[in-house]
Amino acid sequence: MKQLLQDCSKGNRKAQYQLYRLCFAFLMGVCYRYKNNEADAAAIMNEGFLKILNNLNKYQPEVPFEAWAKRIMINTIIDEFRKDRKVRELIDYKDFSDSDDSTGLFELNETAQQMEAEDLELLIRKLPPVSQKVFNLYAIDGYKHQEISQLLDITEGTSKWHLSFARKKLQEMLQQTTDYKRKSITVKPNL
Repeated sequence: MKQLLQDCSKGNRKAQYQLYRLCFAFLMGVCYRYKNNEADAAAIMNEGFLKILNNLNKYQPEVPFEAWAKRIMINTIIDEFRKDRKVRELIDYKDFSDSDDSTGLFELNETAQQMEAEDLELLIRKLPPVSQKVFNLYAIDGYKHQEISQLLDITEGTSKWHLSFARKKLQEMLQQTTDYKRKSITVKPNL
């Protein structure tokens, strides 16, 4: 890997393509969590990978390459989110820092544990854009509310509210999915 990274930083196109192929599935998975369709995920993936190539001289070998590349990809996604003025116009930002809404926290129950990851990703994609990003950053990528508030330019309270809202919505969607599966599994007796 070390030689491959050195060749990439020297501008070797074959090495860059090889690195792209090695990282594609992992980084595309990150992008797909934040984008609602494959085309948008692929576009941000390419933009982020270009940043990775342009910043290879800053990579420190003591940090796992995958973690370093993931961080750049997430920062690229957040930079793109900041630029997207249409999303900001659709959202009424409120300061929820005074809100003491600790309800909505949930543990994954048996149904959620049995659910395939793809099904859960589909439910997450149904969340409103900011709630989806906050949930992904907090629950999946491990960011703290302080970091999320800085990345998305919202208050910590708003970040907490979006996380709580996302959890409540996911609970509702999980319940609906469970109810639907129970109904479809019910067998009618022969008459």
